[in-house]
Formats: sequence, C-alpha cells, structure tokens
Amino acid sequence: MPRVLGWAAVLAVVAAIAAYFWTQRQGQPVVPMTPPAMEAPLPLEEPAAPQVRFPLPPVTRVEPLPRLEQSDEALRSALSGLNAGPTLVEQVVFEDFVRRVVATIDNLPREKIHLRLLPVKTAPGRLDTATDLEGIRLKPENSFRYALYMRALEAVDPKRMVDLYVRYYPLFQQAYRDLGYPKGYFNDRLIEVIDHLLATPQVLEPVRLVQLKVMYQFADAAMEGRSAGQKVLMRIGNANAAAVKEKLRTVRRELVARSPEAYAQRGVPTPPRPEVEAAH
Repeated sequence: MPRVLGWAAVLAVVAAIAAYFWTQRQGQPVVPMTPPAMEAPLPLEEPAAPQVRFPLPPVTRVEPLPRLEQSDEALRSALSGLNAGPTLVEQVVFEDFVRRVVATIDNLPREKIHLRLLPVKTAPGRLDTATDLEGIRLKPENSFRYALYMRALEAVDPKRMVDLYVRYYPLFQQAYRDLGYPKGYFNDRLIEVIDHLLATPQVLEPVRLVQLKVMYQFADAAMEGRSAGQKVLMRIGNANAAAVKEKLRTVRRELVARSPEAYAQRGVPTPPRPEVEAAH
C-alpha cells in the first residue's frame, strides 16, 4: 500500500483542506490545477537583515542532495518510508514538490492560498451544509470528509518527520530564497506559521455561512477576516482542528529541540550555526 506525506504532512494537509473551500462550487466537482510552470506568490516585504531564531544543525551526508529541480524522485522515495496511512501517496503532487510545500506554508497566514501551488490534492466530496430559518449552516457531518487526512496526521511520527525535514532542509531553504526571501530562513518562517495556526480560536457551532454567487464564506465578518490557514481550522470541525493543533505542537517541539539553544539547555555541546548548503 502507498505510504506518504511525511514531514510536510501537518501543514500540507491543512492546505489541502483549505483548497476545497475556495474552489467549492455547488453541484460541481473540484478539479485540482497543476500548472506547467511554478508561479511564485509575491512575498511581503522582509526585514533588511533578519536574525535567525531557530537555526538547524548541520547534517553529515553520505551522498550529496539532489538539485532542487531534480529532487521530486528523491523526496518520493524518502517519504515512502513514513507510514502516514494507506493511499496517501495518491493525494500528493510530486511535481516541484518542495517549492509547492514552501509556497503553501508561506501563504497559510495570508488572505489566500495559491491553489496551483498546493502539494496535495483537495479533499473529496461537496461541502456539507443545511439551511434553516437562520440561513445556511455547516453540518457537523462535514468533518467526516477529512478522515483520510486525519488518519495520516495521526500515523505520522513527528520525530521521523523532523529528521527527514532536517536532512532535506537545504532544498527548502533554497526554495524559500527563490520565492523572494534572499535573506530569509525558512525554518523560522515554518515555526512562525505553526504559531499562527495554533492561535486559531475554537468556533461556536453551528458555523453559519453565506453564499455569494457560488462561493461560501463565513457569515461572521470577524471569522471571514482571518487568514486562509486559520479559516481552514475553523471549518474542519473542532475535533479535527484540535487534532491538527496537537500534532503541530509536537512538531514545533521537535523543531525547536534541534536548535543550538536547546542543545545548550540540555548541557550538551552546541552544534555550530548551520551554513545553508547548496543543493547539488
């Protein structure tokens, strides 16, 4: 049985669920888009000299990393060793996979997620809603549609996930710089995005929606005004959102534990500040 999603599972699953809501059309199936060439979103202006907050330790390699443009097959092979649930590999888009993951993660705290850059396919089925005297509401049964993704999250071992992430980190760093952050450090951005998602409030049910033409939005303006990533967690159901947050907390702890500061607190030698190696 295919096995995958790996170290990108938590945030990629959030993105996959997100895509469904922005493309949902009543009575029409959602078809994920795969562009022939990557289209990077315009980044926000970054500080002139950002300080690295969570540097990762260097990795001793037996073989050099592949070039970013030729890394899809290596990532497919590496991820296949993580048992993230049956048939999950079929949901992953392995064309420019690293760039897709980096662009998607960078966009989660923003207003919109660029659907063409998603590293995974959208959740199946239609948005499950009902109409009563107060208008449209999101049915609790809607959360069942994400069962495949939630099983994958539960199965992923956070330590092994982060081990692979650290191993292939230079590819992510290069993709992040290519995205428009020549002085940025992707691991800092990843932790920033995790913290942003963890700050998502729990919603009071029933969740009320409005339908403008064919697209659904939150009826509550404050909810609708939140970021793309936070709106995902507010729409997938409180139980699913709690499970995603718990996995995010565990992943964050693993990431922070790899920083030199964490080594120092444990009384072990601090690894040198990592230089971002080039992908060969």
